[in-house]
Amino acid sequence: MWSSRPAQPHSNGHPPAAGSGAPTPSGPADARLNLLLTYGGWQPDSWADRLPTLLAPMGIQCARASGASDAARLIQSGPFHLAVVDLRLPLDGCAKSNPGAEEGGARVLELLSRLECPPPTLVVRRNRSSRDDTREMEAALRAGAFAVIDQPVDLELMLKVLSRALQRFYRGQWPGCTPPPNRARFPN
Repeated sequence: MWSSRPAQPHSNGHPPAAGSGAPTPSGPADARLNLLLTYGGWQPDSWADRLPTLLAPMGIQCARASGASDAARLIQSGPFHLAVVDLRLPLDGCAKSNPGAEEGGARVLELLSRLECPPPTLVVRRNRSSRDDTREMEAALRAGAFAVIDQPVDLELMLKVLSRALQRFYRGQWPGCTPPPNRARFPN
């Protein structure tokens, strides 16, 4: 079971980094849903900063990762019912401090797809050339992405897509700690 204790913002107003906002083992859970949130940007007051604040009152626990290695640790730490993967995610750390870092969003998609019961995943793709864009979208869909959203992220659209994922994969019910037994897995 996981704690629903919402991640408390740091004194600078931003949500804590991976680890501090992650679901933590505890007694009875109040959280109804665990969401893995990855963000490869560095802008203040981004969609990734606002999303946990909007979802917390509904009982959704967001665990945020700023690098693929953070996301890997979170994925191993417990179940996630939904995931938002930013393809700009660096392998480690903040994109601003290491702009040349290899991007780790594809690595996170791969890790999620290997889970026994992968969560429905929303992919945020980068702004790239149409040729790279097509390849990136095909790779995301092959890795099991439920939907793909373009940069810049429209937060209202993201909320609608997350709602559709809940409806489709969990029949509009809060999943609790395990998905329904008859949940279909998409072939790779």
